[in-house]
Amino acid sequence: MAQQPTNTEIEILVADESHERYVDTILHTIEEAAKVRGTGIAKRTHEYVATKMREAKAVIALAPQADGSEPRFAGFSYIETWGNKRYVTTSGLIVHPDFRGLGIAKRIKDMTFSLARTRWPHAKIFSLTSGKAVMKMNTQLGYLPVTFDDLTDDEAFWKGCEGCVNINVLRERNRKFCICTAMLFDPEEHLPVKIPQDVIERIHRLDGVVPNSQELRD
Repeated sequence: MAQQPTNTEIEILVADESHERYVDTILHTIEEAAKVRGTGIAKRTHEYVATKMREAKAVIALAPQADGSEPRFAGFSYIETWGNKRYVTTSGLIVHPDFRGLGIAKRIKDMTFSLARTRWPHAKIFSLTSGKAVMKMNTQLGYLPVTFDDLTDDEAFWKGCEGCVNINVLRERNRKFCICTAMLFDPEEHLPVKIPQDVIERIHRLDGVVPNSQELRD
């Protein structure tokens, strides 16, 4: 049996169009994890996830293979914006079963969080989760527990909850609370973070922004 790569050998990248070949594996892994947990998920299409990659709104983890062949998919997460980009979520965090227990989820979470802060530095980043591991990572990043009233009122976000097995709980309580815990990161209370310069330049190109010489030096 091939030796499992270590945490440091697994590469965490801001995804681009070259990673579209992993999309179907990503969607299958997310679906299987939801079955194991017994929860519903918001269905995402191949094109939806591929678009996130092309727009530099996704992070992928890739594990090298000993024979030098194409790296294996190890993990993934993506970013969504709500309320005219005043709110952001880092969503779909998944680690392939073969690579769990290596600390990959935290590395993906950290990169996705940093990417979101770089692209939308004034947006509030929030999370709805029932998982202790995600709550722990959120707390380490500076998220605080909040009420559902503190989250976005964008109906497109709440529509995503309709695939969850607990949707009736949310409806019965008039969307005030549910099984999940709401957590929020307020950027006004934290210092900025850094994202690789080549990714920043790629984002500038995607957004049609021409950076000045000072931005390129910083």
